[in-house]
Amino acid sequence: MSEKLTDVFGIDVFSDAVMVERLPKRIYSALKKTIDEGEELDTNVAEVVANAMKDWAIERGATHYTHWFQPMTGITAEKHDSFISPTTDGKIIMEFSGKELIKGEPDASSFPSGGLRATFEARGYTAWDCTSPAFLREDAAGVTLCIPTAFCSYNGEALDMKTPLLRSMEALNTQALRVLKLFGHTDVKKVNPSVGPEQEYFLIDKSKYLQREDLIFTGRTLFGAMPPKGQELDDHYYGSIKERVASYMKELNVELWKMGVTAKTQHNEVAPAQHELAPIYTTANIATDHNQLVMEYMKKVANRHGLTCLLHEKPFAGVNGSGKHNNWSMQTDTGMNLLNPGKTPNENVQFLLFLSAVLKAVDLHADLLRVAAANPGNDHRLGANEAPPAIISVYIGTQLEDVLNQLINNGEAKNCKHGGWLNVGSHAIPELKKDATDRNRTSPFAFTGNKFEFRMVPSSASIATANTIINTIVADVLCDMADELEKADNFEQAVQELIKRTVCEHKRIVFNGNGYGDAWVEEAARRGLPNIKTMVDSIPALTAEKAITLFEKHKVFSVNELKARAEIMYEDYSKAINIEAKTMINMAYVKYFPAIIGYAGEVAKSINEIRAAVPEADVELQDTLVTEISHLLSKARSAVKHLQALVERAQDMQEGHDKAAFFRDEVIPAMQYLREPIDALELIVDADRWPVPTYGDLLFEI
Repeated sequence: MSEKLTDVFGIDVFSDAVMVERLPKRIYSALKKTIDEGEELDTNVAEVVANAMKDWAIERGATHYTHWFQPMTGITAEKHDSFISPTTDGKIIMEFSGKELIKGEPDASSFPSGGLRATFEARGYTAWDCTSPAFLREDAAGVTLCIPTAFCSYNGEALDMKTPLLRSMEALNTQALRVLKLFGHTDVKKVNPSVGPEQEYFLIDKSKYLQREDLIFTGRTLFGAMPPKGQELDDHYYGSIKERVASYMKELNVELWKMGVTAKTQHNEVAPAQHELAPIYTTANIATDHNQLVMEYMKKVANRHGLTCLLHEKPFAGVNGSGKHNNWSMQTDTGMNLLNPGKTPNENVQFLLFLSAVLKAVDLHADLLRVAAANPGNDHRLGANEAPPAIISVYIGTQLEDVLNQLINNGEAKNCKHGGWLNVGSHAIPELKKDATDRNRTSPFAFTGNKFEFRMVPSSASIATANTIINTIVADVLCDMADELEKADNFEQAVQELIKRTVCEHKRIVFNGNGYGDAWVEEAARRGLPNIKTMVDSIPALTAEKAITLFEKHKVFSVNELKARAEIMYEDYSKAINIEAKTMINMAYVKYFPAIIGYAGEVAKSINEIRAAVPEADVELQDTLVTEISHLLSKARSAVKHLQALVERAQDMQEGHDKAAFFRDEVIPAMQYLREPIDALELIVDADRWPVPTYGDLLFEI
């Protein structure tokens, strides 16, 4: 990168600085009121913005624009239109109207809708989200102006991830402002959820990836024995980054910086070939858009370097999988972080109220948070001593736990613990100031200084659902709190009593111990905390009466939108497992069986040749090897036939809970039963005859 980073960052973004330069002051001011204060967008303003946006994009080489949206596939979608408009003399002019900026019309019939749209009902709309800046993207198609948009049906139902997120942000803003007004913050006009998602991923050699049908079709290895070395030495974590990976990271950073993505931190993760990228925090909808770009460009840039990026939650059995830590807080337009405890959190009543609101929200709606972390891949990861358990709890650290205990026991918190200083025992190293509390990597929802880290989000998933749910459940609690406090004759006394009561009633959700231990499972059961182990088990929470009441109250989801999302989740689960099962069957017949039979034949032939040449020769090793191969091959053959029968049986089942449960309870165990003999055979068959790259090849050879 020859340019300075400060010159590169955001050059492909229609940013605030660009708008100041290119828009008339009146238009800029009106647009900012829409962005910052939620005022309705004037179509005349959109017309001027569209023209300025078009001129800027064309100057940068753009020929097309697209409404960039996020349907319920979990990835982004786009339809490209050129700026050209024909003239009467057979030539063209470049045009882009306010109408084209505000609204697009992609076909809605082929995206997941959960029954909101029938196949013959094709019309859908994309609507400009002016709170997330437009950006340019350059690839083989040229330069395209990408306009972040929401996506809805002809009848107005949300068909995407962004629309509910924006609704939930408005709900949180409304209720947080009510509470802040009671504390005297009349200058605050906007409260935004602030989010920073840490993205974990694997990098493997592309040529080896292309030899593994399971990776190509499912994103994870369905077969594979562990190599002699895995992650047990902890030598990959934070280790020196390999040259090939460092080159990839460098280009990825530049691509993201150009689009305004604040890629900040990069390092090797725990598992071999695993890495992480973390951005700086921004508002929830922009963070969601940026994370989609991060995932897209991780894959795109990897391809340029002869690598493949794997975002699946568990691409390799036996080593840690990948997650996405969703760091969430609330930020005012005046720069105040509502989850900042300050130096004396025991005296920070406003902080304690918002903290207790989050505790109550998580306790009341742990089942919804579990849905937010649900996808087929995450079932392999959650609760596996490499990720947070499926039981939702909140870690707050010893300092805040002590403050809450004082509130419970004494009615007030008169003091708080402080971190002090750390002396490492060397005069060459100065004393270090310690934080007031340690961290807990086993907690699914951990307070980490001035934010909550929701550590269960799947690595391949959009963060939109998680933040939609967090925003809504916290907004609901703040609403109840505001209702109560607005009626109070003595606000100071009422807020103290409310904090104490809330903490007392919901202290069960706080757990600062080892979330990986069996003892916590028993303790959580005693506390009455739900232990929802699989995606299929979690989905009913979406359509429970309390969820319908919650989301309709704050206008985030209608009952039909909730039912649609539940249906889509069941269908996604069944389809994902079905693809995995069919891939295993195909690989067994086409890849593994021929190679294994061929090798067994060679060994058997060698036995006959040795006996013919030296009748008294000891061929016990060869005999044992052929016998073992024959036994395992027979087991694999029986397993693949059983799996085939189950897959065929599932085809006649109607989509929904029962079909998804069938895949979970019948098909997945059958897949494991097939995997076991194949993996065992990998360890005894000649490596030169093995038909696919092994874990050793994939994880260690970059």
